[in-house]
Amino acid sequence: MSELITAELVDLDLSATTKDAAARSLAERMVGAQRVTDLDGFLADVAAREAQMPTGLDGGIGIPHCRSEHVSAPTLAFGRSARGIDFGAADGPADLIFLIAAPAGADDDHLTILSGLARRLMDPEFTAALRAGDDPAAVAALIRGEQPAPEAEATTPIAAAEEAAPAEDDAPFRIVAVTSCPTGIAHTYMAAESLTAAGLAEGVEVTVETQGSAGFSKLDPAVIAAADAVIWAHDVEVREKARFRGKPLVDVGVKAGINRPAELIAEARRKAERGEIAAVPQGGDGPADGADGADGGSGADSAHFGVRLRTYLMSGVSYMVPFVAAGGLLIALSFAIGGYEIADAKSVADHFVWGQADSWAALLNQIGSAAFGFLVPVLAGYIAYGMADRPALVPGFVGGAIALTVDAGFLGGLVAGLLAGAVVMAIQRVPVHATLRGIMPVLVIPLIASAVVGFLMFIVVGKPIAALQSALTDWLNGLSGSNAVILGVVLGLMMCFDMGGPLNKVAYAFAVGGLADPTDGSLKVMAAVMAAGMVPPLAMALATTVRKKLFTKTERENGRAAWVLGASFITEGAIPFAAADPLRVIPSVMAGGAVTGALSMAFGCTLRAPHGGIFVVPLIGEPFLYLLAIAAGTLVATALVVLLKGARRTVPVPADEAEATAADARVGVTA
Repeated sequence: MSELITAELVDLDLSATTKDAAARSLAERMVGAQRVTDLDGFLADVAAREAQMPTGLDGGIGIPHCRSEHVSAPTLAFGRSARGIDFGAADGPADLIFLIAAPAGADDDHLTILSGLARRLMDPEFTAALRAGDDPAAVAALIRGEQPAPEAEATTPIAAAEEAAPAEDDAPFRIVAVTSCPTGIAHTYMAAESLTAAGLAEGVEVTVETQGSAGFSKLDPAVIAAADAVIWAHDVEVREKARFRGKPLVDVGVKAGINRPAELIAEARRKAERGEIAAVPQGGDGPADGADGADGGSGADSAHFGVRLRTYLMSGVSYMVPFVAAGGLLIALSFAIGGYEIADAKSVADHFVWGQADSWAALLNQIGSAAFGFLVPVLAGYIAYGMADRPALVPGFVGGAIALTVDAGFLGGLVAGLLAGAVVMAIQRVPVHATLRGIMPVLVIPLIASAVVGFLMFIVVGKPIAALQSALTDWLNGLSGSNAVILGVVLGLMMCFDMGGPLNKVAYAFAVGGLADPTDGSLKVMAAVMAAGMVPPLAMALATTVRKKLFTKTERENGRAAWVLGASFITEGAIPFAAADPLRVIPSVMAGGAVTGALSMAFGCTLRAPHGGIFVVPLIGEPFLYLLAIAAGTLVATALVVLLKGARRTVPVPADEAEATAADARVGVTA
């Protein structure tokens, strides 16, 4: 702990007004202390962690933190802001800011030190002493634990709770809890401390398993068996969920565990009294994709409806994309070998000639078409899975298959998935006798939910959605002139705003949905979406080539990789640049994407392949104009990002990385 923070890592008059500026100011102190080797690379990692979930806590605390390969030793920098800085906490700005830096391979000892600080932040005497301190050395000693806060021994949350807890002869209500956050450094342990303290205050026995990213020590099975209820306060998937099967469950995000532990304990008690048993999966953890809500991970119960809905839809889309890529590229290859008429070829099961290219083209086309046939069922099934876990898979897939049967298409799959998840969630809330709990997730829930969803899709909502799908198809076919250009602008903006995030996925899913029944309009949309999605990484690659001094050594290396990523239609290749400097990079690439999308639609370019970048150019209608649209958008984005980055620097960054770091430490780089 003595090496974690020193006086030079304390700023009692932090002048920054934004969280990015605050992180930069504190990180520069770490660079000066030789704890961080690459300022911009480290800040990119901090920004990426911040994008997963705001790090502001109630009580005026901000704890930006991350693991990074640019950190040489576990380090903490502390800043105190008179004006307060918005870190996304519900109760307003933070005046106490802790920047926690852990090496990428931090061991358990390092995490123990950092988690100890996180727990102390729950002590009001500790935070009060930090606000009152006027000597950086004394504040550093206080944070290291060498100088106790006034009366801290008598007023910590645990001690106060122990005094308030009633003495009872009867066995207390028992809760086991799991807390976790993406990095496992701060929120994980603060939620554990908060739940434990609240449990003592309520006379409830709370035992917590902290699942940090470096590993975890499992709760004793006997402790779980004796528990009356379970609380999950997590932003990443709970590991080995099946251990908690058969218990009442409260499932929320980690910040809820920090900010309202008493409410969670009360809710756990109510569920136990009503006999509500959660449908915890039989085994496995499930994938993390799409499961992490912005405020609560899988614990979407506490999140805003819009956040939960986005999480559910992204779960379905993330599972659908591999089918799109495999099936679409196989179909594209078949067209390249045998022409578009190969789609009408006879079944290769009945007619296949080894020496004929057309037979091989037909084989590729029919395999790709088979993969494409799973798009809507997979989308619906995994939307339902994201809502209600494994018991919802069967009704989700059934609903998606029915959507194809009634010609409801992509929109029908979305609705079927949401219906299946909602029906399963409703069934899970019904109290059942203990003898039925074992067969509920494998028999009763899939049976009843499939019947209900099938009825709704066949009789109630299927035909209206099919009519809407048909109207949308007709609208796309009728697009021309300014309407088509406007749609291209909107799709370009969506593809480039979050570069692989929810808006990007929505635009991509909209385009792919049209390929299931391709028309001239839907092929134009697919072309515009892929073209715009190639712009961000290509623009950043070009910018790092023409103006190297505006970028760090790490960014220049990323720029070389971005040429290939952009050419392959992997928009995520621009994320490191956006994370390091979002206010300049994101608007620039959005402008470029809008230009490309508009030009692609105006030129009438079409595309039958859902992926592939420049490698499927032979399958593009008007290929030379298509490449011109991509080049124009790339140039616009490059010019803007170079202009904005050039205007923000007080001195040019030297090409040599060691000189750049020294220059930053001496004169600063304005944000």
